[in-house]
Amino acid sequence: MGTATKGEQVKIPRLYSGDDGQSHWGEAEIDTASIGPAFASEVETATGAQFFVAVDGGATPWHTAPHRAYVVSLEGEAEYEIGDGTRRHFGPGDIFLVEDRTGQGHITRFGESGPRKTLHVVLPD
Repeated sequence: MGTATKGEQVKIPRLYSGDDGQSHWGEAEIDTASIGPAFASEVETATGAQFFVAVDGGATPWHTAPHRAYVVSLEGEAEYEIGDGTRRHFGPGDIFLVEDRTGQGHITRFGESGPRKTLHVVLPD
């Protein structure tokens, strides 16, 4: 974006693998710059997109992410738990970056309010 005026950062939750073999929650900070009357981030390369639909009330046991991705919540709710017991809840409109590709991973529990639908924007490793 060249010499554009720097904008505010977009901050989203980030789930990543630590050196201790555990998954951790952090924060991804995405810079933006002026594009006229608005601000935008740099365009990120994606390798694909994948829709997921999970039944309500289900859960996935400990697992790592199949790929780095932005997870965009479309419908339904889910709770993500990491090894230290920390749980984060996500519903429609929420987004987070998942990068916990090694170690223990996380548990995902799906809410009772209907199917959980998400869009994964897959990023390069």
